[in-house]
Amino acid sequence: MAERAPDGWTAAERGLWEAFRHGRIHDLRVGDPARDDPFGEAAWGPERTVRAEVLSRLLLDGPAPVPGRVASLKLTGVLVSGPLRLAGGTIEHYVELHDCRFDQKILMSEAQAGTLRFVGCLIPRLEASRLVTSGDLHLARCRVPQGVRLTDARIGTDLLLNQAVLGGDRFGRALSADGLAVSQDFEAERLESRGEVSLRTARIGGRLSLRGAQLHAAPDNSSALNAPRVTVGHTLYLSSSDDSGWSDSQSYYGSGYGRATPPGTSSTPFRAFGRVRLSDSRFENACLISGAEFHLGDGDELALRRIQTPELRFTCHTPPTGAVSLSRARIGNLVDYPQAWPQGKHLGLTGFTYECLRPAAPFGIRQRIAWLESASVEFQPEAYEQLAAALRRDGADDDAREVLYAKQRRRRQTLPLPARVWGRIQDVTVGYGFRPGRAALWLLLAWALGSLYFATHELQPLKADERPHWNPVLYALGQLLPVVDLGQAGWNPGGAAQWVSSGLVIIGWVLATTVAAGASRMLQRG
Repeated sequence: MAERAPDGWTAAERGLWEAFRHGRIHDLRVGDPARDDPFGEAAWGPERTVRAEVLSRLLLDGPAPVPGRVASLKLTGVLVSGPLRLAGGTIEHYVELHDCRFDQKILMSEAQAGTLRFVGCLIPRLEASRLVTSGDLHLARCRVPQGVRLTDARIGTDLLLNQAVLGGDRFGRALSADGLAVSQDFEAERLESRGEVSLRTARIGGRLSLRGAQLHAAPDNSSALNAPRVTVGHTLYLSSSDDSGWSDSQSYYGSGYGRATPPGTSSTPFRAFGRVRLSDSRFENACLISGAEFHLGDGDELALRRIQTPELRFTCHTPPTGAVSLSRARIGNLVDYPQAWPQGKHLGLTGFTYECLRPAAPFGIRQRIAWLESASVEFQPEAYEQLAAALRRDGADDDAREVLYAKQRRRRQTLPLPARVWGRIQDVTVGYGFRPGRAALWLLLAWALGSLYFATHELQPLKADERPHWNPVLYALGQLLPVVDLGQAGWNPGGAAQWVSSGLVIIGWVLATTVAAGASRMLQRG
């Protein structure tokens, strides 16, 4: 291969040729921050311009390296003119560009590469569907006004979009990455998007981190984050990002925040302005929705339907403005607090199952029942049973009984009138068997009143020639407990006494029936 740059190349391009062969950085900055800002207004002249075809020539058919060196493309402060066409090619060299400008889009669809790093660059659009890399793909701090396409791309290690700013394409998508596969971590912390972030059926081997991201739906596309059927090998982070860590960190890696954050330091929440869909997704370690804000419009929702994860942390400082659906989701630990959930029948819990409740702040049983009953207009008995089972697993049997009592009271509202009346009697008397103390109080009251009445209204014996010993207290108790013989059966009530005696018998049977029903439920639960 030729050791000299081709004829007709400019001085900037010839310098790049030599830098490529030596594996050095080709830095064309002038030293003035305002003039070197790739996103600024200052014009970059021919002395800082390299044609895109020169980059293509170097990457696809470049010169041999200087002996003892590794050829690589390293640019800083360069304007790349024309579309960079690498689609379908094989890029064997290391590529790293810092603070560069592209005046037209980059085309890398179906290309194969090692590691590609674009840091702090202005790129009109990146087309990289079915791109395959054996190493990282970095777009940290880049601005891509017309969006990024990574559909069905395969990233060998990490994908980083930290602090990137993405605009939308003609379909209102800022990041089109359906079918994306990342072997390790996908970090998009502090990402700012003006269009849908689409990750349908994506597979992430490690973490998917959107800490501090600001996702805005496009006017003609109501989705801010569209990620159903995603598989994450570790943890999903939709959470806040500490401001101090980013302000002094020189790293574009999300795991490198710089100094430890002092207590009370301000943070930037994850914010989504539009619909968020995570339905049917699987998170092998946890799904952390903490310090997040969901600004949902009419008809929008945070969809967590049928997700599966060992732990769901839902600890938003302000509740979502729209609906949250957890229908048929399967969770291990549910970590939450009352203020995080939406109010007013905007919570879907149909078929939602969880093993343990681990509230991050005080969450009383009355609040938990209200959380349950705010989920749906219709009565859903399985939701009460699920909550009671989780409480029993934690040894909170009293709270579990409160939940089942609330279930019976809510169920009564769905019954026809006669059943509602009977249910009301059960509620008032023994609390559906969950308030057995009430039955004792009613029995004592009825016994006392009956005894007082019969103490002043002695009855006549059934047989005139047989007069057993009269005891008004035992007689009243015998009427309340008709299956027990207390030796007071030889009396013949009449008139008002007959009505009082019959009333005691009815009260006794009602209380006995409701107590038996409650005992049966308790035995079944045991």
